[in-house]
Amino acid sequence: MYKPRLNSQTPLFIVINAGSGSGDADQARHQIADVLRAANREHHFVTISDPKRIDAECRRAAQIAQRYEGAVIVAGGDGTINATLPTGRPFGIIPLGTFNCTSRSHDIPLDPASAAEALLHARVQTQQVGWVNDRCFLVNASVGLYPEILQDREAWKERFGRYRAVAAWSALSTLWHSQQRLVLELRHGDEREVVHTPTLFVGNNADQLEQVGISEAEDLQRHQLAAVVVKPVGTSKLFWLALQGALGKLGEDENVRTFAFRRLTVRPRRHPWRMVKVAVDGEIRWMKPPLVFSVSAHPLMLMTPARSASTAVAA
Repeated sequence: MYKPRLNSQTPLFIVINAGSGSGDADQARHQIADVLRAANREHHFVTISDPKRIDAECRRAAQIAQRYEGAVIVAGGDGTINATLPTGRPFGIIPLGTFNCTSRSHDIPLDPASAAEALLHARVQTQQVGWVNDRCFLVNASVGLYPEILQDREAWKERFGRYRAVAAWSALSTLWHSQQRLVLELRHGDEREVVHTPTLFVGNNADQLEQVGISEAEDLQRHQLAAVVVKPVGTSKLFWLALQGALGKLGEDENVRTFAFRRLTVRPRRHPWRMVKVAVDGEIRWMKPPLVFSVSAHPLMLMTPARSASTAVAA
């Protein structure tokens, strides 16, 4: 498999999301620039101040990087990373978001200056990419309850601040008030079935799946994604499942079904013509059914610190 060349002369094109995380993006930009200037590394910033421009600005940065054989660096959270994925160039991450699941999985430092320093000595490793319709993801994508949790979380964070405790209380509130009941037709391989569920979750991050106790984490190494389907349960049982996930035992519960796949087609049986709310790496998207989840034929060329190279998901 072809890997683009990466060396000390490769220019870095840095997309920075001014709205990511609870810190100051301007301060982070200065920290990043100081590290790169001290190393005499060529770099250029593309700053995103309008959330509606994320996709367009990310595409522009990727095009410039391709033209000058540079690397695309995203300074932001999982949502910003997701918008920049299909580049074909070395791809680096400087975490600025609240959760940064992708960064944690590859031992990328969460401090902007340390992450910038790590890029100077990074290696290119292949990382599996998932798709849902025309949107790619590294961590997860889902419909039903989980998108509602994310949407409510954003409202809580706008009111109380971007902190983990706020996110946790928001999730509990959403579970308490949830009325989500989906009827979905699933097609994967030669299988066709109709399921009733409050949520369908598709994972593409082994660390996240292992943390909640989903055995299909190992299947990601075989170019597959992992589906998690929750049976229809009451509010108290949803709280119990949340606790099971926190304890790393979610996959052991009889009300949770998991399976691995390479392509999964999802059709709502109720109102099949309506747009569907989908959570894609922490970002809410509205998509036209059917939803098609699949593994990309082209992996991401992820820049990882040398010490974490072995943790990358092989493509």
